[in-house]
Parts: sequence; C-alpha cells; structure tokens
Amino acid sequence: MITSASVSTPQTPATGLAFVAACGAGILWGTGALVVSLLVERHGFTPENISFWRFVVGAVVLLAAFGRRISWDRLQPLIGTVIMAGVAMAGYVLLWFLGIEQMGAAVPTLIALCLPPVIVTAIAVVRGEERADPQLLVALIGAILGTVFIVAQHGPKPASAATNGVLLGVVFSVGSALLYAGFSMISGRISIALGAGPATASITVVAAAAMGLFGLYRPLSWPSEVPPQAWFLYLGVVTAALALLAFSWGAARLKPTALTVATLLEPLTAVVLSTVLLGQHLSAIQWLGGTLLLLSIWVLAKRTAAKTTSH
Repeated sequence: MITSASVSTPQTPATGLAFVAACGAGILWGTGALVVSLLVERHGFTPENISFWRFVVGAVVLLAAFGRRISWDRLQPLIGTVIMAGVAMAGYVLLWFLGIEQMGAAVPTLIALCLPPVIVTAIAVVRGEERADPQLLVALIGAILGTVFIVAQHGPKPASAATNGVLLGVVFSVGSALLYAGFSMISGRISIALGAGPATASITVVAAAAMGLFGLYRPLSWPSEVPPQAWFLYLGVVTAALALLAFSWGAARLKPTALTVATLLEPLTAVVLSTVLLGQHLSAIQWLGGTLLLLSIWVLAKRTAAKTTSH
C-alpha cells in the first residue's frame, strides 16, 4: 500500500488550509450521520440503498464540475489505485452501517473512527515517514480518548444483542476501520497526480459502481416522497461531493495521521447537532470528550504547521 507521504507532498502555507479542509470534511460527514439516522428510522431505507444513492448523486455532481478536467493519460497509470480507493471508500461506509445495524451506533463508531489513526500512524512510524515524538503521541491518544467519550453514550443501545450479532458487528466495524485507513493512505497520491477535483470524481464514480453491485441481491430504490428525496440529494451533494472534495484536497497536502485525526470531528458534529436539533442530552463526559478532541486537533495542527515551516 502506498501512502500519500511516499510521494513528495508539497510543503506550502496551504498545509494549514488543508488541515481546515480535512476538519471540514469531518464536520460535513457528521451532519450526514443525522440524515442517515432519519432515513433509516423514519423512512425504512437500508444502508446499501442510502450509500448507493449518496455516491451516485455525488458522482453526477463531481463529473459535472470536473469531468472535462479528467485526463486519461494521467488517469491510466493510476487506474488500479483509483479502483482500489473507490472500492475501499464504498466498503468502509457500508461496513460501518452494517456494524451499526448489528449492535447499535456506539461501538461500531468507536472502532471505525478510532482505529484508522492508530493504524496509519503505526505504519508511518515503521516506515520512517512519521516520528513518534511526544507531541504526536499526546495528540493521537487525546483524539482517541475524546472520540471514545463522545460516542460511548451517544445513540440508542440495543436492549439485547445475540453473541453472533455482536461478533459480526465487531467484524464489520474492524473491516470498516481497515478500509478507511487504506483509503486515507492512498487517496493523497491520487489527488496529487490528478488534482483534487478529478481525483474525487473518479473515485466516487468507482464507489457508486461498487455500491450498485448490491442491487444484484437487494433492490435499490429512489424515494418516492419529497422529504426523503431532499435528504438523498443533501447526502450526495454535501456529504459526498463537497466533503470528499475537501478530503481529497487535504489528503494531497497532509500525512495520513493528520488527515484521519482531523476527520474525527465527524462524531463530535453528530453529537452536537443531535443536542441542538433533536433535543438530546449531552453528558459531562461527552463535553469532556469534545474538548479533548478539539485540543488534540489543535496540537496536531500546530505540529503540522511547525514541520511545514521547518521545511
């Protein structure tokens, strides 16, 4: 697996903006979590159906904006990597939703979001692409603990779950984490080679095609009522096209560790919006988790800026 750091990532003042872009992607994905919950609970849509239309709408928007800028000569040498990235992107979203379906939201979200920073940091340290200094370790541990505190008391917990269901949910969630880590590690290379817009469009088209294969065993239907249609369009335009574009732009300028930690703002956003819009209670431990997460991201941003300046 080739990481984005294995290519010469440009060290420019834009690195700070790249960190902001990655944080923005996490925030937009956090808004999508509420929409997905609404579509599942109130309208009965399956994870496969939601994921498919999210990627289809996103692919249409991205192709309209960047399709003419996709160069086949530049894409052809990377076609295998683009397919891997698109399948990984579709897979990590679907496996996370399937894990939630088996055992509720808390544990799968913890696994799917907290494992990737650990995985990519460990690989980067082993390869000598990242130095495990105290600042990095403190930021990483703080981000993971903050996410644990945020998610642990968030969302309905099933009253009872069969052992097989729990085991399957854990397997799905670990699979999601591995695929997200892999996606984070290769997306930077594609974005550098093709440009953020063409890269995101190409990967999203592959993700939509991969999700479409699930229609072979379970029908994929477009909603017939206006409110669900509006939510599907929101997921496609905002949480797929716009968020993935921001993620790709950040991936071309950040190392995978910074990228994955920045996007941990997703659960924080989901919890805060649930409190503001749905009247759900935010506990003291969740406020502590949010503070820890924001401090960790601030430490990592300062570390990234300092390393950029030193170059």
